[in-house]
Amino acid sequence: MVKVIGVRFKKAGKIYYFNPKDLELSVGDKVIVETSRGVEFGEVVIGPKEVRDEDVISPLKDVIRKADEEDEKVVEENRARAKEAANIAEKKIEEHGLEMKLVDVEYTFDRSKLIFYFTADGRVDFRELVKDLAAIFRTRIELRQIGVRDEAKMIGGLGPCGRIVCCHSFLGEFDPVSIKMAKQQNLSLNPGKISGLCGRLMCCLRFEYHNYCGGANCCEGCKAGNVTLKEESKVVTPLGEGTVASVDREKGTVTVKLADTGIEKDFSVEEVELKED
Repeated sequence: MVKVIGVRFKKAGKIYYFNPKDLELSVGDKVIVETSRGVEFGEVVIGPKEVRDEDVISPLKDVIRKADEEDEKVVEENRARAKEAANIAEKKIEEHGLEMKLVDVEYTFDRSKLIFYFTADGRVDFRELVKDLAAIFRTRIELRQIGVRDEAKMIGGLGPCGRIVCCHSFLGEFDPVSIKMAKQQNLSLNPGKISGLCGRLMCCLRFEYHNYCGGANCCEGCKAGNVTLKEESKVVTPLGEGTVASVDREKGTVTVKLADTGIEKDFSVEEVELKED
């Protein structure tokens, strides 16, 4: 076992483990840490805890020190400089006639590297652009091509639900999302209604899926919730036996087609029992 803390560098960013050494740290503290790309400023989001050695990516980097007000001023100054760098980079991209869209720019905390994030339909030869930017900013330059989901995560915006998109507000990593998840939730398969700002299937289809899918062998979410009712299940209701037509797990109701009359009626899940074979 090894003692670690979890640090996040961006809002809703991925969480990385670091060695707290002898520092007394708690959730919400700002820290200066050593990373593979240089010295960085981050926030503790997981307090000190013991984890298995195999859960840690070696070598485990150290927390250099707890951040102070001067460090936070440096972060704000870096953000201001990054905005200026973005304006210059956009002009240079236009001058070189490159088919790429600049999404974000950031300095590492120690200003040892300036990173430009961009999207493009294909591969882009940006070697001459890098030379120009290195000559202007006098530091290491990295151009990193990202996908449309990462672009939405960085920029943010409002989803169809009226809330800030999940990837920008709390989702640390992207999980696979399939059209099957939309079908199981009885959603319209109109791409415009089940796609997020990025044009891909909405992330919420994934983490809400287990509320709808049902079945003992369906998924971990269903097993945890002891979900057993699903379509075509034979059930017994207060009005007699029938077959499940649909299940609304959010409302806690089930629509049953009664065997005697063929009429579909809604019942609460507490009123319905699976018919024993």
